[in-house]
Amino acid sequence: MTDETQQKIIDAAMNLIMEKGYSQTTTKEIARLAGVNECTIFRKFEGKKDIVLTAMQQKEWCPSLGPEDFQNCTWNLREDLERFALIYMQRVTPRFVKISIGLRSPELFAETADGIMQIPLTFKKGLLNYFDKMNKKGKLKKADYESLAVAFLSMCFGFVFFKASFEDRLTPIQSQEYIKAGVKAFVKGIKE
Repeated sequence: MTDETQQKIIDAAMNLIMEKGYSQTTTKEIARLAGVNECTIFRKFEGKKDIVLTAMQQKEWCPSLGPEDFQNCTWNLREDLERFALIYMQRVTPRFVKISIGLRSPELFAETADGIMQIPLTFKKGLLNYFDKMNKKGKLKKADYESLAVAFLSMCFGFVFFKASFEDRLTPIQSQEYIKAGVKAFVKGIKE
């Protein structure tokens, strides 16, 4: 269980990593932002890497998707894809994208890659299962579902990535409006 001081250190570290990246973040800066002495960090954690690995166990810093997120389908392609996209964007926020980018450091990536990859892998698997069930119900023609799932995932991730990178400077469109328009175009494309 994480105590209050540990949580302050984790939050400070992850906020700095979001801003500067893992390699450029120092324990001295973490201590300053957390309001603790630098030696406190080493009493609570083995080092900077241990802070990150602990953070990756917390939903706040490493959100997740599960099979339950793909249940309760209406079997209406547009409605279901809109709901899946909304769930995705509620979990994969611009903040999470910035953290993911900040953690892509050679000395850390091997240990964090699996955690970061869980959401896209689960999302793709959920979509593949959904498309297959839609086909069995006669509501979707047989197609390359792997490519469709990756295209839909890319559509969702691309929007969040642009928001993480440029906020509203690239487009003022917000996620709800984007989801409706994007899903409409996606469904039209795969129905033809």
